[in-house]
Amino acid sequence: MHIVLGLLTTIVTLLILLNRLAEAGISLGGLNPFLLHRRRKWQQQLEGNPIYHVESPMDATALLMVATARLDGDMSAGDKATIIEGFTDELNLSKREAAALLVSSTYLHGRGDELGANLDRILQPSLPNFTEEQARSAIALLDGLCGPGVSSHELKREFVDDVGERLQAPFAPKGKWT
Repeated sequence: MHIVLGLLTTIVTLLILLNRLAEAGISLGGLNPFLLHRRRKWQQQLEGNPIYHVESPMDATALLMVATARLDGDMSAGDKATIIEGFTDELNLSKREAAALLVSSTYLHGRGDELGANLDRILQPSLPNFTEEQARSAIALLDGLCGPGVSSHELKREFVDDVGERLQAPFAPKGKWT
C-alpha cells in the first residue's frame, strides 16, 4: 500500500510541476516527434517555392507559357500579345482575367531558375489533373510561342518539345508489357 501511495504522490507531483512549467511558458509538448514533423512540413510548405504547388492545369499551362516566352530573355511585346490572345481564345478568359493570369504566372516564374532544373517536380502536382484534350491544347499554345510573328529561339523549341513529351506521356498508348 505504501508503494502505491508513493507512486500516486510522484505522479501528482510531476503533473503539478508540468502545470507550473506550462504557466511559466515552458511547454514540453514541443518534444512530441509527431508535432515536430507536422510543424516542419508546414514550415517547408510556407517557406518553400509556390511553383511546386501548382495543381490547376490552367495555371500550369500559363506558367509554362511564361517560361517559354522568357527562355531567351525578357518577354517581348509580341510574346505578351500572343500569350494573352491564347488565354482569351483557348482558355476562354476575358482580357482582364488573361492579364491577371499573365501577371501571376510571371510572378510565380520569378527568375526562372527553378523551372529549367526541376520541370518534372513542378509538373508533378498538376499532371494528373490534365485531360488529354487539355494537354494537346497546352502544347498548341506553347507551339504558338515558337511560331512566326514572335521571337523564335532554338531553346524555346527544345523546351516546348520536352514539355510536350511530358504532357503526352500519361496518354501515350502502352505496350503489351508496360
